[in-house]
Amino acid sequence: MVVKLPYMALPSVIPKILAKIDEAKRPERFTQDYLATMLGFPGGNQLAFLPMLKRMGFLEQDGTPTKLYDQYRNDETKARALAAGVRNAYSAVFDRNEFAYNLSKEKFAALVTEMTGQAKDSPVGKLIVTTFFTLKEGADFENGLDSEKPKQEPIVIAKPNAASEPARELSDAVEFKVGYTINLNLPETTNPDVFNAIFKSLKEHLLRG
Repeated sequence: MVVKLPYMALPSVIPKILAKIDEAKRPERFTQDYLATMLGFPGGNQLAFLPMLKRMGFLEQDGTPTKLYDQYRNDETKARALAAGVRNAYSAVFDRNEFAYNLSKEKFAALVTEMTGQAKDSPVGKLIVTTFFTLKEGADFENGLDSEKPKQEPIVIAKPNAASEPARELSDAVEFKVGYTINLNLPETTNPDVFNAIFKSLKEHLLRG
Protein backbone atom coordinates (compact mmCIF):
# COMPACT_ATOMS: atom_id res chain seq x y z
CA MET A 1 0.00 0.00 0.00
CA VAL A 2 1.42 3.38 -1.05
CA VAL A 3 1.70 5.92 1.79
CA LYS A 4 2.05 9.69 1.48
CA LEU A 5 4.62 11.08 3.91
CA PRO A 6 4.98 14.80 4.70
CA TYR A 7 7.95 16.84 3.56
CA MET A 8 9.11 20.43 3.17
CA ALA A 9 10.44 21.80 -0.10
CA LEU A 10 12.83 23.87 2.00
CA PRO A 11 13.72 21.72 5.06
CA SER A 12 16.41 24.18 6.22
CA VAL A 13 13.68 26.58 7.38
CA ILE A 14 12.35 24.11 9.98
CA PRO A 15 14.75 24.91 12.87
CA LYS A 16 14.36 28.65 12.20
CA ILE A 17 10.58 28.55 12.51
CA LEU A 18 10.73 26.31 15.58
CA ALA A 19 13.14 28.75 17.21
CA LYS A 20 10.71 31.61 16.58
CA ILE A 21 7.82 29.58 18.00
CA ASP A 22 9.88 29.08 21.14
CA GLU A 23 10.67 32.79 21.48
CA ALA A 24 7.43 34.48 20.39
CA LYS A 25 4.26 34.97 22.38
CA ARG A 26 1.73 32.16 22.08
CA PRO A 27 -0.94 33.22 19.56
CA GLU A 28 -4.65 32.62 19.94
CA ARG A 29 -4.54 31.17 16.41
CA PHE A 30 -1.47 30.26 14.40
CA THR A 31 -2.30 31.34 10.85
CA GLN A 32 -0.41 32.08 7.64
CA ASP A 33 -0.60 35.79 8.52
CA TYR A 34 0.91 35.08 11.92
CA LEU A 35 3.70 33.00 10.40
CA ALA A 36 4.41 35.62 7.74
CA THR A 37 3.94 38.85 9.71
CA MET A 38 4.73 38.06 13.33
CA LEU A 39 7.36 35.35 12.86
CA GLY A 40 8.81 36.75 9.63
CA PHE A 41 8.36 33.80 7.24
CA PRO A 42 6.27 35.06 4.30
CA GLY A 43 7.58 32.78 1.54
CA GLY A 44 5.48 30.04 0.01
CA ASN A 45 7.93 27.28 0.99
CA GLN A 46 7.97 28.63 4.53
CA LEU A 47 4.17 28.83 4.78
CA ALA A 48 4.08 25.12 3.95
CA PHE A 49 5.23 24.50 7.52
CA LEU A 50 1.72 25.38 8.77
CA PRO A 51 0.14 22.08 7.66
CA MET A 52 3.21 20.29 9.02
CA LEU A 53 2.52 21.78 12.47
CA LYS A 54 -1.02 20.45 12.25
CA ARG A 55 0.20 16.98 11.31
CA MET A 56 2.58 17.12 14.24
CA GLY A 57 -0.30 17.85 16.60
CA PHE A 58 1.05 21.27 17.54
CA LEU A 59 -2.02 23.01 16.08
CA GLU A 60 -5.71 22.22 15.79
CA GLN A 61 -7.21 22.38 12.31
CA ASP A 62 -8.34 25.97 12.95
CA GLY A 63 -4.82 26.96 13.99
CA THR A 64 -5.36 26.93 17.75
CA PRO A 65 -2.15 25.90 19.56
CA THR A 66 -2.44 22.60 21.41
CA LYS A 67 -1.01 21.37 24.69
CA LEU A 68 1.87 19.84 22.71
CA TYR A 69 2.64 23.29 21.29
CA ASP A 70 2.84 24.66 24.82
CA GLN A 71 5.01 21.75 25.95
CA TYR A 72 7.42 22.48 23.13
CA ARG A 73 7.80 26.06 24.43
CA ASN A 74 8.66 24.70 27.88
CA ASP A 75 12.41 24.04 28.17
CA GLU A 76 11.72 21.10 30.49
CA THR A 77 9.55 19.26 27.97
CA LYS A 78 10.75 20.72 24.65
CA ALA A 79 12.75 17.73 23.39
CA ARG A 80 10.07 15.20 24.32
CA ALA A 81 7.31 17.33 22.81
CA LEU A 82 9.26 17.56 19.56
CA ALA A 83 9.67 13.78 19.50
CA ALA A 84 5.92 13.38 20.04
CA GLY A 85 5.30 15.77 17.15
CA VAL A 86 7.59 13.82 14.83
CA ARG A 87 5.85 10.58 15.81
CA ASN A 88 2.48 12.18 14.99
CA ALA A 89 3.60 13.52 11.61
CA TYR A 90 5.27 10.25 10.60
CA SER A 91 2.94 7.84 12.39
CA ALA A 92 2.89 5.51 9.37
CA VAL A 93 6.68 5.20 9.54
CA PHE A 94 6.67 4.49 13.27
CA ASP A 95 3.94 1.92 12.76
CA ARG A 96 6.39 0.09 10.51
CA ASN A 97 9.40 0.61 12.77
CA GLU A 98 8.96 2.06 16.25
CA PHE A 99 12.69 2.86 16.35
CA ALA A 100 12.72 4.67 13.01
CA TYR A 101 14.44 7.63 14.69
CA ASN A 102 17.53 5.44 15.13
CA LEU A 103 17.78 4.39 11.49
CA SER A 104 20.62 5.68 9.37
CA LYS A 105 19.72 7.94 6.44
CA GLU A 106 20.34 5.09 4.02
CA LYS A 107 18.04 2.66 5.84
CA PHE A 108 15.41 5.32 6.41
CA ALA A 109 15.54 6.23 2.71
CA ALA A 110 15.03 2.56 1.82
CA LEU A 111 11.99 2.45 4.11
CA VAL A 112 10.59 5.62 2.49
CA THR A 113 11.07 4.14 -0.96
CA GLU A 114 9.26 0.98 0.09
CA MET A 115 6.35 2.82 1.70
CA THR A 116 5.80 5.59 -0.86
CA GLY A 117 6.57 3.72 -4.03
CA GLN A 118 8.86 6.55 -5.14
CA ALA A 119 11.93 5.87 -7.24
CA LYS A 120 15.13 5.52 -5.25
CA ASP A 121 16.51 8.73 -6.72
CA SER A 122 13.21 10.59 -6.46
CA PRO A 123 13.51 14.27 -5.36
CA VAL A 124 10.36 13.83 -3.25
CA GLY A 125 11.84 10.82 -1.48
CA LYS A 126 15.01 12.76 -0.75
CA LEU A 127 13.00 15.68 0.64
CA ILE A 128 11.03 13.33 2.89
CA VAL A 129 14.28 11.97 4.32
CA THR A 130 15.85 15.41 4.74
CA THR A 131 12.68 16.81 6.33
CA PHE A 132 12.47 13.93 8.79
CA PHE A 133 16.09 14.17 9.88
CA THR A 134 15.95 17.96 10.14
CA LEU A 135 12.71 17.89 12.11
CA LYS A 136 13.88 15.28 14.61
CA GLU A 137 17.11 17.10 15.45
CA GLY A 138 17.19 17.68 19.20
CA ALA A 139 14.16 15.46 19.87
CA ASP A 140 14.13 13.04 22.81
CA PHE A 141 12.48 9.81 21.71
CA GLU A 142 13.68 7.77 24.67
CA ASN A 143 11.59 9.52 27.32
CA GLY A 144 7.95 10.08 26.50
CA LEU A 145 5.92 12.91 28.01
CA ASP A 146 3.86 10.40 30.00
CA SER A 147 6.98 9.17 31.81
CA GLU A 148 7.00 12.29 33.92
CA LYS A 149 4.43 11.42 36.53
CA PRO A 150 3.71 13.70 39.46
CA LYS A 151 5.28 12.68 42.70
CA GLN A 152 2.82 11.12 45.10
CA GLU A 153 2.97 11.78 48.78
CA PRO A 154 3.23 8.61 50.89
CA ILE A 155 -0.07 7.43 52.27
CA VAL A 156 -0.04 7.20 56.07
CA ILE A 157 -2.57 4.80 57.52
CA ALA A 158 -3.47 5.84 61.06
CA LYS A 159 -4.20 3.43 63.84
CA PRO A 160 -7.90 2.79 64.34
CA ASN A 161 -8.00 4.87 67.53
CA ALA A 162 -5.54 7.54 66.37
CA ALA A 163 -8.24 9.89 65.14
CA SER A 164 -10.03 9.76 68.50
CA GLU A 165 -6.93 10.56 70.60
CA PRO A 166 -7.29 14.38 70.47
CA ALA A 167 -10.96 14.11 71.42
CA ARG A 168 -10.08 11.71 74.22
CA GLU A 169 -7.41 14.04 75.56
CA LEU A 170 -9.87 16.91 75.45
CA SER A 171 -12.51 14.94 77.28
CA ASP A 172 -9.95 13.93 79.93
CA ALA A 173 -8.94 17.53 80.44
CA VAL A 174 -12.48 18.84 80.91
CA GLU A 175 -14.53 17.85 83.96
CA PHE A 176 -18.26 18.45 83.88
CA LYS A 177 -20.09 18.99 87.15
CA VAL A 178 -23.82 19.37 87.68
CA GLY A 179 -25.13 21.12 90.75
CA TYR A 180 -28.66 21.35 92.09
CA THR A 181 -30.45 22.92 95.06
CA ILE A 182 -32.99 21.16 97.28
CA ASN A 183 -35.45 23.22 99.24
CA LEU A 184 -36.91 21.46 102.28
CA ASN A 185 -39.95 22.49 104.19
CA LEU A 186 -39.28 20.95 107.59
CA PRO A 187 -42.15 20.27 109.96
CA GLU A 188 -42.41 22.19 113.20
CA THR A 189 -41.18 19.66 115.70
CA THR A 190 -38.64 19.29 118.43
CA ASN A 191 -38.30 15.55 117.92
CA PRO A 192 -34.78 14.81 116.53
CA ASP A 193 -35.91 11.45 115.18
CA VAL A 194 -38.05 13.25 112.61
CA PHE A 195 -35.05 15.19 111.27
CA ASN A 196 -32.88 12.09 111.29
CA ALA A 197 -35.46 10.23 109.24
CA ILE A 198 -35.70 13.06 106.69
CA PHE A 199 -31.93 13.38 106.13
CA LYS A 200 -31.49 9.62 106.01
CA SER A 201 -34.09 9.43 103.26
CA LEU A 202 -32.35 12.23 101.32
CA LYS A 203 -29.04 10.45 101.56
CA GLU A 204 -30.46 7.14 100.36
CA HIS A 205 -32.59 8.42 97.46
CA LEU A 206 -31.09 11.72 96.24
CA LEU A 207 -27.45 11.90 97.30
CA ARG A 208 -26.17 8.55 96.05
CA GLY A 209 -22.63 8.58 94.57
